[in-house]
Amino acid sequence: MRNMQATQLLSELSSPGRRAARLPPCDVPEVPLEQLLPAELVSSAPPPLPELSEPDIIRHFINLSTKNMSVDTHFYPLGSCTMKYNPKRNERLASLPGLVDLHPHQVPELSQGMLELLYSMQQMLGEIAGLPAVSLQPAAGAQGEFTALLTASAYFRSRGETRTRVLFPASAHGTNPASAALAGFECVQLKGGSDGFVDLAELKTQLDSRTAVFMVTNPNTLGMFEKDIAEVARLVHEVGGLVYIDGANMNAICGITRPGDFGGDMMHYNVHKTFTGPHGAGGPGSGPIAVRDFLGPFLPGPMIERHQTANEPPVYRLVNPPHSIGRVRSFFGNVGILVRGYCYLRTLGPAGVRAMSENAVLNANYLLACLKDVLPVPQGNRCMHEFVASAKELKESRGISAMDVAKRLLDHGFHAPTVYFPLVVAEALMIEPTETESKETLDAFVEALRTIVRDDPTHLHQAPHSTPVSRPDDVRAARQPILRWNPS
Repeated sequence: MRNMQATQLLSELSSPGRRAARLPPCDVPEVPLEQLLPAELVSSAPPPLPELSEPDIIRHFINLSTKNMSVDTHFYPLGSCTMKYNPKRNERLASLPGLVDLHPHQVPELSQGMLELLYSMQQMLGEIAGLPAVSLQPAAGAQGEFTALLTASAYFRSRGETRTRVLFPASAHGTNPASAALAGFECVQLKGGSDGFVDLAELKTQLDSRTAVFMVTNPNTLGMFEKDIAEVARLVHEVGGLVYIDGANMNAICGITRPGDFGGDMMHYNVHKTFTGPHGAGGPGSGPIAVRDFLGPFLPGPMIERHQTANEPPVYRLVNPPHSIGRVRSFFGNVGILVRGYCYLRTLGPAGVRAMSENAVLNANYLLACLKDVLPVPQGNRCMHEFVASAKELKESRGISAMDVAKRLLDHGFHAPTVYFPLVVAEALMIEPTETESKETLDAFVEALRTIVRDDPTHLHQAPHSTPVSRPDDVRAARQPILRWNPS
């Protein structure tokens, strides 16, 4: 009997003459490859492709997939990534033929249903943000940042102002300075306050007429709401700058407070995070931006507008803002994720969206309370949707690092938290449970961490022990991966 271990390569499973499908004889004249391809690409023999039956192929890839973690199979406490469970209801709705079969080049007159849906999404995102002008085009959060900074740059040019600097705290997401640099700005990092908040005194020393934008995540990456955010906004506005809110952590505040109300002029959403869409491994994503009305004329085009005359149904049209920075994404953005987000918001409604955030905050504080005696949390006994614990004491006393803890969690059936970020916390473990996890799951996660910190350090240094491929050996200079093929 053939050994159908998933660890075998397709070439090792190959048997001569085996096929998954047999094609009918060719019924058109054959053209020699030499007439179709350059000579250097033509070989005298076909490449040695594996010869497999359909069961061989299916079992190979299904067995491989069972070795992966996903939100559907495991708890993902990945801080700042909001890796919540994605309701299958949204997948079914987004797969309706009238949505998925719509061609992106279809004329607006025959795309009114989709345009109405996307217009409603614009309106809902503007309401949640407290910022009325919305562009759905950016394909992910980082592109949303970049697009908003280009919008800000166009706004300042229209006023004849030369503003060259973008400021951000030390705890900012790495995409903030990257987006600013890509948009042509000088990046200025503020020193972090000892309490984890923006240091107002430091901010004042950096603000001047060169300041274009202050980029800040609120709640911040330490899981705390910036207590002086209104004063921060006032100071930036006083010198004529704009405040950008990184929306990566919106899962904590939706329906409770709005960036536009506490001083933000621009923000991006991560629809795939906050409003659910399958993501990870680089995509797919959707990063719409919301801005104040005076920035609306500079947004990417086209945008969707609603027009209605008396006794006639509304008509949805594509328009370009008068001073648009131009298109930043093909068609209307990553529509598949936008549709999923729309379905999610319409399912929950305003009260449900607020409950989403309240439960995310509740779960995070429950975990913090259960773990703070095991892994100290340098900033605060309370948090928003996430908190940053530290393995510094474990490393100093027993040689157990944040990486050791993270890798050993895989053996317990949990994805690791974000580690070593933000950089302002030594041996950081950034933990975000989201609202979709039950108390039983959180309790099991707590018990796993309590077990891990009591484990033998040498055993932890070699973790994970249950995965097909282990981590690199950080001690040996060669740093070659330790392969532990485990077909079971």
